[in-house]
Amino acid sequence: MTFDITTITVPTNPGIYLMKDSSEKIIYIGKAKNLKKRVKSYFLKNQNYKTQKLVENISDIEFILTDNESEAFLLESNMIKKHRPRFNIELKDQQRYTYLRISDEKHPRLLVARRTRDGKFLGKGKTFGPFTQGSSKLLTIGTLRKAFQIRICKTLPKRVCLEYHLGNCEGPCEFKDAEERYPKHVAALEQVLKGKNQSKIFAKKLQEEMHQAANLQQFERAKDIRDTLIRLGSLQTKQNMEYVKNSDEEYFGIGIKEQIAIVMNFRMVNGVIRDSGKFYFDLVGDNSFSNFLYQYYSTHKIPKFIFVSVLPDNQKLLESLLSEQAGFTVKILSPYKGKKRDIINLILKNIELIHLKGGEPGLVELKEILNLPVIPNIIECFDISNHGTDFAVGAMSRFVGGAPHKSGYRKFRIKTVSGQNDFAMIGEIIKRRYYRLLEENSVLPDLIVIDGGKGQLNAALKSLESLGLKLPCVSLAKENEEIFVPKNKNSILIPKSKPSLKILQHARDEVHRFGVTYNRTIQKNQIK
Repeated sequence: MTFDITTITVPTNPGIYLMKDSSEKIIYIGKAKNLKKRVKSYFLKNQNYKTQKLVENISDIEFILTDNESEAFLLESNMIKKHRPRFNIELKDQQRYTYLRISDEKHPRLLVARRTRDGKFLGKGKTFGPFTQGSSKLLTIGTLRKAFQIRICKTLPKRVCLEYHLGNCEGPCEFKDAEERYPKHVAALEQVLKGKNQSKIFAKKLQEEMHQAANLQQFERAKDIRDTLIRLGSLQTKQNMEYVKNSDEEYFGIGIKEQIAIVMNFRMVNGVIRDSGKFYFDLVGDNSFSNFLYQYYSTHKIPKFIFVSVLPDNQKLLESLLSEQAGFTVKILSPYKGKKRDIINLILKNIELIHLKGGEPGLVELKEILNLPVIPNIIECFDISNHGTDFAVGAMSRFVGGAPHKSGYRKFRIKTVSGQNDFAMIGEIIKRRYYRLLEENSVLPDLIVIDGGKGQLNAALKSLESLGLKLPCVSLAKENEEIFVPKNKNSILIPKSKPSLKILQHARDEVHRFGVTYNRTIQKNQIK
């Protein structure tokens, strides 16, 4: 039975609404500038299927009022993280990001904040974060503890420990003056964890104290402050590197099919795609591109420029919230021409292929450029690592869907060739690889790539022919990135910006790395 909206009083204020099922479990959380207008719209006719299913499960609606729409945005995001309603957008990688905690003990400690599966933090104290690049952030905890003289002992000892003698702690457990200074260290640490600007202010303050101590000929004190500044500088460098690595600029495209939104993003650093991700969410209620972006940046580093295929609703509000959170001005833009638009179009092409259940754009390009019978979902790339007559090995990398499939990599000891004959060695490992696959009745690749020129390609083709195989096979010469194909005098040159060439280069670089590593291992073992 559908919930009767006329049985409750719906306020007209801004705020959030919590929709609950018959067991009082929250199944959806939304926000609105005018709660009455928004909530009543769910109960109108001609809703999409997903929204109809949501409405069918509503047994009660609770409201929380806010002063303005901005507060509603923030509260909605926090409540979604806390309750994780099944009809809301939830980013699956939310748990991967690090939070730090300053405990509430007599002399507080700095710890990693642990969380339960429902997102609740374990332990008492103040929590800071999220910090991206969790593993590198963990490495800086030791630097933070030393920089701010924070104790690491689980239980407070009666006498100073090794950390005191190493200069990492002032010993508040034993010395009264250190105990009196300890709260100041903790307060300074809190300021640094709150943001970048506070780090600079604290560093400047320390510099002033160092100069003052030096002027008063308190050289030991000046040295301690100097050491703290060095540690803090090291931490700040890591934070700056992390910022540059993740926050140059970010691109998003969105595609909708059958009431499901697919969002794909590219993270760009110095004009190069460093990372990408795919996200899915149902178009239910207020689930929107705008909501997605805010949820996404609650656990990711915020860049100065966010480029999108379509501008989100509440663009200005979203920019304001992200700017406040980041500490600098954030712009959300939708480019309509130039290189930035080309990147957006590439993302949309990716999304279209997902909808069509096709391959990656680079693989589709390879099919067209090399005139292959199918999209080369499985690519195997071969190389010879040859260091003198005694150290020659073969290697193979395997790519599936345009990405490395490392469990499929193979290495070969050369058995039938003596001397430095790369052509014959390529012929040997190709023959051994595909003879074995035929014997095992295993899946054959869609494309074979040889690291080298025409000579290496012809050697591979002869081995394939001897096995009765007609698999697509090309070679990639590193000097000019030329691609040689069978029965064609002229090489193929793919523009360096094309994703098709990048896939081939990645496969070639991987097999080279794998082969060199194997060769060095053999040399070391022989020397031993």
